[in-house]
This record gives sequence, C-alpha cells and structure tokens, in this order.
Amino acid sequence: MKAAATRSGEAPSLGALAAARQALVRLRRLARRGGSALQRRLRAAHIVLRARWLRSLQLRVVTTTLVISAVVVTVLGFFLMQQITSDQLKAKELQSGNVVENGLPSAETETGVDARPSASTSLNLMDTIVGKLEPPPDAESSYGVAIMLAPGYSGPPVYRLGETAGVVTGEIPDRLSSKVEQLQKKGESTVSFTFASMGSPSAPNRMVTGLVYGVPVGPYYQLYYFFPLSQVQQSLTQIQRTLLLAGVVLVFLFAAIAALVTRWVVTPVRHAARGAQRLSTGKLDERMPVRGVDELAALAASFNEMAASLQEKMGALEDLSQVQRQFVSDVSHELRTPLTTIKLAADVLFSARDRLEGDVSRSAEVLQSQLDRFESLLTDLLEISRYDANVAVLDPEPVDICDLARQSADVAQQLAERRGAKIEFRLPAEPCIAEADRVRVARILRNLLVNAVEHGEGRDAVVTVAGDSAAVAVAVRDYGIGLAPGEERLVFDRFWRADPARARTTGGTGLGLAIALEDARLHGGWLEAWGELGRGSVFRLTLPRNSGGELAGSPLPLGPDDTELAGGPAAATLAGANGVAGAAAGGLLADAPGVPAGAAG
Repeated sequence: MKAAATRSGEAPSLGALAAARQALVRLRRLARRGGSALQRRLRAAHIVLRARWLRSLQLRVVTTTLVISAVVVTVLGFFLMQQITSDQLKAKELQSGNVVENGLPSAETETGVDARPSASTSLNLMDTIVGKLEPPPDAESSYGVAIMLAPGYSGPPVYRLGETAGVVTGEIPDRLSSKVEQLQKKGESTVSFTFASMGSPSAPNRMVTGLVYGVPVGPYYQLYYFFPLSQVQQSLTQIQRTLLLAGVVLVFLFAAIAALVTRWVVTPVRHAARGAQRLSTGKLDERMPVRGVDELAALAASFNEMAASLQEKMGALEDLSQVQRQFVSDVSHELRTPLTTIKLAADVLFSARDRLEGDVSRSAEVLQSQLDRFESLLTDLLEISRYDANVAVLDPEPVDICDLARQSADVAQQLAERRGAKIEFRLPAEPCIAEADRVRVARILRNLLVNAVEHGEGRDAVVTVAGDSAAVAVAVRDYGIGLAPGEERLVFDRFWRADPARARTTGGTGLGLAIALEDARLHGGWLEAWGELGRGSVFRLTLPRNSGGELAGSPLPLGPDDTELAGGPAAATLAGANGVAGAAAGGLLADAPGVPAGAAG
C-alpha cells in the first residue's frame, strides 16, 4: 500500500514537470518571435533613418551642429561650474575664517580662561563664551559654536566636557581635534579647518556638509565652529540649473541658426537639382530665379545659361534631325522611280538569263538579287522615317499569335532547310488571342526567325508561345554564336552587326531588329534579348492582350529554361519534339506563383 501510494504521488509531479517544460518551450518560442519582430522593426527604422540621413544635407549639418554644440556647451559648463564652485567655497572659507578670527579674542580675554578647570568656574566660563560667540537670531548666516575641555582635563572635578550651541561634539572629525590638541600643547593659537558632514542637535539623522573650524583657547579649552554649506549648495544648485537651461537653449539656438543658414544654401541647390531633373525629362524652358549678386545668384545664373545653351543645342539637333529624316524620306521616295525602271529592266534580263552567255547570265542573277535587297532597304528606310516622324499608325485586331508565328516562319523555314536545320514550335493547347496589328507582328516574328536561323550555326531554332490573363509572349531561341555581355542592347541599334566580317546570306538590310523594336513599342509591348557566347540567344516579344494595356510582366522567362539547363541543347530539342504538350507545360510553369513573370527582363 505504501509503494502504491508513493507511485501515485510521483505521477502528478512528473506530469507537472512535463507541463512546465512545455510552457517554458512556448515562452522561449514567443520570446524568439517577439525578438525577431523587434529586430525587423529596428532594422527597418535603421534603413529609413539612414536613407533620410544620406538624402538630406540639411539634416546632416543641423544634427552635426547640434551634437558638436552640445559637447562644447557641456565641456564649458563643466569647467564654468567647477570655477564657480571653487569661488563660492573660497568666499565661504574667507567669511568663516573672519568669524573665527573675530570670536577668538573674545574667548581668550574671558576671565578664568587660563585658570585650571574647576567644577563651578569652568561651567560658567564655557556658558559665557558660547553665549557671546553664538550667532544672533537675525544673523545673515547661521553657524554652530562649541567650547570643550582639552582631553587631559575632561574628568573630575568637571563632569561636563563642554558647552555647545548647534554643534554635535561627538561628530567633530578626529583629524581636526588631534591637530588642535597638538597646537595646544605647543602653545600656538592657530586656526584649523576641514570639511565634514555633521548633524544638528535637533535632527541628528539629517547630515549637513559644512566647514568645521578648531582653535586652542588657552592651555585648557578648545573652541570649535561649524559653518553649514547649505546656502552654498542651494546657490550652486540654482546656478547649475540656470547653466543647464542656458546650455540647452544655446544648443538649440545654434541648431536653429545652422538650419537657417543651411536652408539659405540648400534651397537654391534643391532648386538647381529639381531644375536639372526637369531638364533631363525634356522641359528645356526650366529656369532658376536669380536674386542678388552673391555666389548663389551666380549659381542660378550659370544654371540658366547652361539651360539656355542646352535648349539652343537641342533645338539645333532637332532641326538637324528633322532635316535628316526629311532627307532620308525624300531620297527614299525619289529613288523609287528609277528603282522601278531598273527593276523592270532587270526582270527582263533575269527572265532571259537562260539564253545569255555564262558570265552575262550570272550578272543578271546578281543584279536581280541586289535589286531585291536594294528594294528591301528602301522599304525599311521608309518605315524608319515614319517612326522618326511619329506618323506610324497601329491597326489592331484580334489575332491568334500561335497561328501568326507559324505563318511567319515560311522564309526562315526555307533558309533553315538549306542549312540542314529546322524550326520547332512549342505552342499551348489554347489559342493566344491578342489585339495587335497583324502585319507589324508578323514582320517582327519574321525578323526574329530569320535572325535565329542566320546566326544559329546550322542548329535548330525553337519558338515558344505562352500567355496569361494580361499578356502573350513569343520567345525565339537559337543555339548559335550568342551575344557578348552588353550586346543584348546593341543588337537593336540600326545597322549594328555582331560580326562585321560576317556575310549576309539572306540579304538583310541591318534595320530589321530596329524596326521590330519600334513595332513592339508601338503596341505598348517589349522586345528583349538574352545571349551568351557559345550558348546562343533568346529574343522575347511580349504584347498586351488588349490594345493600349500596360504590361506588368511576361508569361515567358528571358533566358534558358530549366530543361535546357539540366540537359543542354539536346535535351531542349528533345523536349521540343513533344509539341503542344511541352509548350503548354512551359506556359503553366511561367504562370506559376514561384516563377516571377519577366524577372529577367
């Protein structure tokens, strides 16, 4: 029974211990969470304050002035307080010494001071001396006075050691009484003093700091004075408060002056920065007000001169650009007529090339191909001139981008077959409908496909189409020479070529990608490029589903997909053979929450 009772008594204690441990674990978890939340808040506040500190010159100047002023005022206040305290104590010592010096002759000239102490004579003598030396009730400064028998005479027949008025004789410092005793033995009447804390007879627990003076009176008596420093302490406290208040006011006054002066300097600089920002946005009529003839006025005048010169130069450049655009447009139109005549003659020669001799036949073929290229160049120049003149017009209509991608691949497919390659399509199961200009989008895709085949080094090209609720995208991937760092932006420049020594087998004009970029911008879309040397390149076209809509991202990533990174181009080509299913999976992957749309763009 006892063992059972013991076991039943241990079980609740073990359960309570387990519950306590679980509660402790919960508290630790809550503490960690609270600490983490506090750290995040402090980190966020630190970031905000640091950004504010770095962004505002006025804040840095005012804060620095405030800190330096506070340090200087504190140091000066400390030394000033030390000097004032020293002066106050010296004045109190001088005043107390005068009181002692004036009272000592009265005690020494009293009858019976030099007589050996006796019971009646000594008591009356000490009462008389204390009565004469204690301060009157209307005195400006209060002090205590006491006369005592020398230690060698503090026994019978005199049973009172001394007479006191405001001095607790038991609290007289031993170092002072010993010094007075030594002077008394030498027969010297020199005044000595020291600092001490002493209570009052009425309130012995209330200690007061003061000056304690001691001096021998004849061979048998010792005279002591206690001068409290309460008034001095009150005066010093009041002075300290005044200095503290004046220091705080002075520091903030310095800060206000610094803020005012800094504002005089920073405000024109802010106006200049704001004006420069507006100039950078194209507002060339921005000017700063000029006030006075000082340095800030010179800054404003120089800024205005710079803005006027910039406006003049920009106007001249705009006029020159307009002249150049007009010249290109006029030349392109004027060349149309002779080109048409030459083209008709070249067509006649080309149709009769079988009846011509070998060299003449070959010349007819070369003439025909170069005239075709010349005609394409004139067409592209006219199109570029329309964009430069801002007269290009969009004709949107609902278009299936998947069908348009297949239809635009005819020319590129023929070129790929001649090179022993092919174009593979990864298309979603559902149509990707978007409001777009069919002609312009088809021209973009033709340019991208021909570019992929021409620079693909005989390898296959992959076309991927995907869409989401707001946008559709087409990515054209090749595995050719690729692009060097920085060339993903240069590739859209007019007449730019990755390899100037490279021959144009398709007769390109060098304006295809530039026109494609303008067509994409006219739709409110994006045309972006990615490439690495030896790994090929990706050109991605992203268009809003609705005409005039804004893009927030792209349904397709810009760069190699996960399949290609895992197995290289061969794996990507094998995956592309799956056709519709693979493309649909790619579109779903691009729309997944874990993959940020257009992150690389």
